[in-house]
Amino acid sequence: MADKEKIKHALGKLPWVSEAWWAVRGKKKPWSSHFKLEGLRGVLTGAVTDVRQLAMQNGHPKKVLVFASLHYWIEQAGLIALALAGQGHKVALGYLPYADWDKPINDFDLRRQAVYAKEALKPAEEVMKVACLTDAAVKRGKLLGLPEETADIIEHVSRYDVMYTRQIETVDPEDPLYLLRMERNAKAALALYRWFSQESPDVVIVPNGTILEMGVAYAMARVMGIRAVTFEFADQRERIWLAQDSEIMTHDTTALWSALGNRPLPERAREKLVELFSARKKAITWGEFARQWQASPQRGSNVVREALGLDERPLALLATNVLGDSLTLGRQKISASMAEWVVKTIDWFRKRPDLQLVARIHPGELITHGTSMVEVIEEQFGGLPENIHVIKPGEKVNTYDLVDLADFGLVFTTTVGLEMAMAGLPVMVAGKTHYANKGFTLDPQDWEEYQDMLEKVASDPVGARLSKAQVEQAWMYAYLFFFEFSLPFPWHLLWLADDFKARPMRYVLNHQGQEKYAKTFGYLVGEPLNWQERGLARLNEQAEVTNAD
Repeated sequence: MADKEKIKHALGKLPWVSEAWWAVRGKKKPWSSHFKLEGLRGVLTGAVTDVRQLAMQNGHPKKVLVFASLHYWIEQAGLIALALAGQGHKVALGYLPYADWDKPINDFDLRRQAVYAKEALKPAEEVMKVACLTDAAVKRGKLLGLPEETADIIEHVSRYDVMYTRQIETVDPEDPLYLLRMERNAKAALALYRWFSQESPDVVIVPNGTILEMGVAYAMARVMGIRAVTFEFADQRERIWLAQDSEIMTHDTTALWSALGNRPLPERAREKLVELFSARKKAITWGEFARQWQASPQRGSNVVREALGLDERPLALLATNVLGDSLTLGRQKISASMAEWVVKTIDWFRKRPDLQLVARIHPGELITHGTSMVEVIEEQFGGLPENIHVIKPGEKVNTYDLVDLADFGLVFTTTVGLEMAMAGLPVMVAGKTHYANKGFTLDPQDWEEYQDMLEKVASDPVGARLSKAQVEQAWMYAYLFFFEFSLPFPWHLLWLADDFKARPMRYVLNHQGQEKYAKTFGYLVGEPLNWQERGLARLNEQAEVTNAD
């Protein structure tokens, strides 16, 4: 196998070998690579026809690069690029034909995938540019001519890549994965720099914008003074998250909260929140929210209290995140890492037998393969005293039963902290999260302040409970985040094929589709997102429904 890889690597260095293979054999045999664009390929010709027939006149077209790496993101980006071309913009789809971000690939197979992608995407060239960016290559450390910040960008993103992949918070610089990501990200940086320099796009649209080559694309665009819009998908159908000139996974809700946070929550909006959280408590899905947030429905706080052997001592609920999740990368504030915060907090409670602590390990660990917080805790402490309980990811304990039992909350970035605030609990936020510093959380700036807050709240948890006004703020924020921060969008990454079948290109570009989605596509190319204008209209709609009822 090693010899075969060496041969493929050598062949990949020779001009036109991969192209010749494709011409002789590739077209005549089923494509077996993990890198597949068959979903997009199957609808591309029809979508291109729709774009040509329904193309709009645009008095102020933008020069747009939609960039993606990995085959599933390329399919998503391809549809976005086509829709923008249909709206009269000058669009290019730039891509890197990788199937995996964490596995090496020989030059021959990479070029085969590039040839396959070029063939699959060829119909789109009728309405937009299509560019594979693998032609540029650079050896590690050879970044002459690039902006001086480039080396830092490559290192920063590569560290995040390793954390995300291995679900860890520290990186060994000799880790083969780190070296692989450094090489890939360096090549991406050079390729993108050349494209940006030659083409001078008005805006770059990129998924995620924090990790992998997409993180490099975002950072390089900003360094070179180009507008960058990042996007991602949560668990809600027909909705998209996007951020202009920032990384979407930071969930910067500052402008949204500033515009609408001081308004009363309409009763119909409150009812929608109640319905959503009621479904979560029952461990079922609701509406367009496809995620089942809990594995087991509520059993009642008394049942859980008895099962865990809890008594009347003040109880703190500590809710963890998944290590290395995109929502935790770079979010440390009062500690070097989330794990350090958890360990030091548990150690604090070990010395306080007058208090109880329940550490709820994130159920999302069940679908990951990295380091578990359970392992971190067990390695650090071995056994724990009777006042500390660790709820493992797979245990049939509904988090909302724990919220009902708790006197105060401790979180890093998880939205459980927001939900505890909605229940009136004082919540200390140890990481940089979007709902912090909004008026309904306790936000220590360093470890000393965190310990002081622990002492104060633990000594009088009833007195520390949130005021009615703060609870209302938490409810308003929850509504804005769950129902307004995401924007209407026709195609979700996880259900792309089904969504495109239900809402094909001709629908998105016709009058009905434009009424629903035109503003979102406008935001994608950098048109100002005015939360005051957009959100106020939506809130007024909810108020009108309430008044009509």
